[in-house]
Amino acid sequence: MTSRRSFIKNSAAALAGTALVPGFSKAFFQPKVTVLGVQLFTLFNEIDADVPGALKKLSAIGYKEIESAFSKKGGYYGLKPKEFAALVKDHGMSWKSHHVLGAPFKLPPDQKMPLDASGQPMKIPPMRNLTDNLQELVDEAAEGGVPYLVCATIPANTREELVKAVIVLNKAGEACKKAGIQFAYHNHDWEFKTVDGKQPYEVFLKETNAQNVKMELDLCWVTKAGIDPLELFKKYPGRFPLFHAKDIDKDFKGPQPVGTGVVDFKRILTGAETAGLKHIFVEHDMPADAYASLTTSFKNLSPLL
Repeated sequence: MTSRRSFIKNSAAALAGTALVPGFSKAFFQPKVTVLGVQLFTLFNEIDADVPGALKKLSAIGYKEIESAFSKKGGYYGLKPKEFAALVKDHGMSWKSHHVLGAPFKLPPDQKMPLDASGQPMKIPPMRNLTDNLQELVDEAAEGGVPYLVCATIPANTREELVKAVIVLNKAGEACKKAGIQFAYHNHDWEFKTVDGKQPYEVFLKETNAQNVKMELDLCWVTKAGIDPLELFKKYPGRFPLFHAKDIDKDFKGPQPVGTGVVDFKRILTGAETAGLKHIFVEHDMPADAYASLTTSFKNLSPLL
């Protein structure tokens, strides 16, 4: 019979041996993101007409995880949280995250409303937000069994707005923690511009609770802002469990399907472990053909996982 001492000795030797095999020890000890998710905002102009049909198409492309967002029908594409979770599950996928606003909707002064498929400024239906409806939104996320609640955006273009934003994000993080949900913040490029001598994104990272408030890093917008994601990961390890994967054209004018622009996804993903990456959601803001874009992104991004 193998003694406890010899078992430990042999096991230690075997594990030490794996370290000699390039790439093996990292793969053996560290979990990897092996499936892709999709942010349903990509389908903003299509999904409400046929929610089951949209989910069926996404599943057929190969997506396994869902991040929901705003719906013209209200609620969760016209459904209650448990109803939407069940519908997603029926299509072989899992509901991992949901986007909400941080405050009543208002575009930053230097931004214009995105255009819809017809080329007209997108019409935004009334939406609840973390400033006015925090507990209600957290309770609904908990009811649906969603692991992540993400603030899609929050005003931070003045000193006063920035101070208020930090308060709202910390409150949301605490409320989510009590509900067993992880809260996160999703960036655009404007959070990297200086406000009253400070960069809002840096303020969010430094002045919010590091455990309660994580980040969903949008790889398109951080690239447009000229920020190196790997440097962010080194400075704030483990703070980035979620990525938004979309590309951007060489002139930085707008989003593109993954693999058709200038975002260096392969390099960024080398920092996944340091970032604390758990999930990747493909997104494309107002594409001309949403399903074609999502298909291209899936085909180009999957080999990098």
